[in-house]
Amino acid sequence: MRVVIVDDEALARQRVRRLVQAEPEVEVVGEAASGSEAVRVIRETAPDLVCLDVQMPGGDGFEVLRQLDGGPMPLVLFVTAYDEHAQRAFEVHAVDYVLKPVDADRFHRAFERARRQRADAMAATRLGELLDTVRKLAAGQAELAVRVGGLAGAVASVPGDGTGTAEAGVGERPAGGEGGYPSRLLVRQQGRMAFVRTTDIDWVEADRNYVRLHVGDTVHVIRERISALAEQLDPRIFARIHRSTIVNLNRVREMQQWFSGDYLVQLDTGAQLRLSRNYREAVERQLGR
Repeated sequence: MRVVIVDDEALARQRVRRLVQAEPEVEVVGEAASGSEAVRVIRETAPDLVCLDVQMPGGDGFEVLRQLDGGPMPLVLFVTAYDEHAQRAFEVHAVDYVLKPVDADRFHRAFERARRQRADAMAATRLGELLDTVRKLAAGQAELAVRVGGLAGAVASVPGDGTGTAEAGVGERPAGGEGGYPSRLLVRQQGRMAFVRTTDIDWVEADRNYVRLHVGDTVHVIRERISALAEQLDPRIFARIHRSTIVNLNRVREMQQWFSGDYLVQLDTGAQLRLSRNYREAVERQLGR
């Protein structure tokens, strides 16, 4: 982890430097004694973490963060002698707020919290890149399907001897989709039975012995456990992100880091779902295949 130390007192910077260097796999890449100098050093070195004092000449710690807004933002660990700024520190999403004189154990716990947040952020970035790859692959497959469908239509229009059999449309194979996964699910709809294309499903939620299929503005309820349904859906398209939630990866617009290692998943439809940390590694492995 790359660290910048910002404090207007030389002795305070030395104390923090010793504590930082006692942590494994850490490099102090810069120091600053004022707010204006801190902005310059942070922009030049692009650290992962800034140990930041609050009250300094040339702009306080919050002014430093304001000037950095809009660019790459490092994690921030406030190290200060003033406890009255703690609430404001957490409003700007600081990792922690450590009071001087700095206790070594207290600093270590704060640093470990920063290390975990950095790991979570890196995991979220990797997952976002994988999701983007999945969307691009899906777009390529859709284009191929359109081309194949056009070719099939052209072949069907060629006069024959009248002995040919009717073929199901692309993505409509009744016996199942690509890889043996069903391309449609049977649902009850206003007193009748109907088929729903699996690729039209935005997300699925568990409801005891039932599941609710969210398809646009419509919700279909079928009697099936979510664990059983998860095995029927194509893992190149669907991922279980929570014990009660399956999502169509092509509908994911963005993810935001949430609490305790969880993430908030935003769909194109506006739905907000929770990616549990217990499922995150499985989703990463699934997308990496």
